[in-house]
Amino acid sequence: MNQSTTFPLWISHTSMRDFLSCPRAYFLRHIYKDPKTGKKINIINPALALGNTVHDVLEGLSELKVEDRFKVSLLDQYEDAWKKVTGESGGFKDAIEEDVYKERGRVMLQRVVDHPGPLHNKALKLRSGDELPPRFLLSPEENIILCGKIDWLEYFPEDDSVHIIDFKTGLHEEEADSLQLPIYALLVKNCQKRHIRMISYWYLEKSNEPIEMPLPDVEEARERILSVGLQMKKLRAERVFVCKRNGCFACKPLEKIVRGEAKYIRTSGYQDIYVVE
Repeated sequence: MNQSTTFPLWISHTSMRDFLSCPRAYFLRHIYKDPKTGKKINIINPALALGNTVHDVLEGLSELKVEDRFKVSLLDQYEDAWKKVTGESGGFKDAIEEDVYKERGRVMLQRVVDHPGPLHNKALKLRSGDELPPRFLLSPEENIILCGKIDWLEYFPEDDSVHIIDFKTGLHEEEADSLQLPIYALLVKNCQKRHIRMISYWYLEKSNEPIEMPLPDVEEARERILSVGLQMKKLRAERVFVCKRNGCFACKPLEKIVRGEAKYIRTSGYQDIYVVE
């Protein structure tokens, strides 16, 4: 039986980003499993703890009716959500560092409260019908599946269209050649029937509203993403996952986990989470 038929390759923005950054990091984060636990490995650090918590609070709003979204204080919800990442659980080295990151999140959410913009409008959710993320078959011939999670889909009933919004909690803007928005455009086009009117990043640390970006050409996006997917498939078949720089910022922390030099924090689903010094 053809191997591509038996074993589909799932790709996402995260896995493609890791692959393009460092083949070794891609292997350690997305393929390798701890022989003792059978779990994949991952790292928690302050920036991830902050980003995950702010995203969780905001994405929960899309499940509510428009008139109910701001009835409960976002900052109170943030305080509750932060309990999951406080202290060592979020990779913080001390209370001072945690307070700095936590305050950044408060500022972001207060900005949303003061300038809710599209969050005051109707929203849609991409539904997969199971516990797996929204996805579609990017290449039936190669059995490559593209998957991903959209932060926010603003809905315009007047022309039955949508606005894709990606929340950004980091300090740096996304690179111009990033595959993130092309991936999201493909997912939205193939996982629902409404027209994509707009696509934006919302840099919550500095912007009061989303910043509209050029709409990706869907066919060009598919070709770019499939090209990377085919490279990933080839690498997995060859099983030569080598860092081209003999150890880089992407793979070195993961190598420490493999060598037993990181601190285990918790298990989350299919992953063991660690803090790396």
